[in-house]
Amino acid sequence: MTKLTPKQEKFVQSIVKGMNQSDAYRSAYKVGLKTKIDTVNNNAYLLMQNIEIATRIDELRKPIVKKAQITLESHLARLQSLSEAAESEKQFSASITAEVARGKASGIHVERSELTGKDGGAVEHTFRWLEK
Repeated sequence: MTKLTPKQEKFVQSIVKGMNQSDAYRSAYKVGLKTKIDTVNNNAYLLMQNIEIATRIDELRKPIVKKAQITLESHLARLQSLSEAAESEKQFSASITAEVARGKASGIHVERSELTGKDGGAVEHTFRWLEK
């Protein structure tokens, strides 16, 4: 990978911290508010199209995204923990809710609904035109 300039690296760091492209550009390139917004937006856009910059942003975001990802296993473990904590506080309704959510997430508890018409027959549709 080509080494980024200090301004490009500052732009990348600002993007990864959550700034929008235009604000990151202003911050990295010390551009004041008097600079035309179209110029700032265009320059920020061009920086984002730079493959080295895009690669660096991905590189910095990868561990953040990995850390924030939820897996079925972690989700189920968290729901179990919440259920147990609620139960220990004698909040049985909250505990049951967590257990139901855990069952749904694991596929054990499946909600189904079926629509039927009169006496279990087909659902009948009738339409009426409303006149004004």
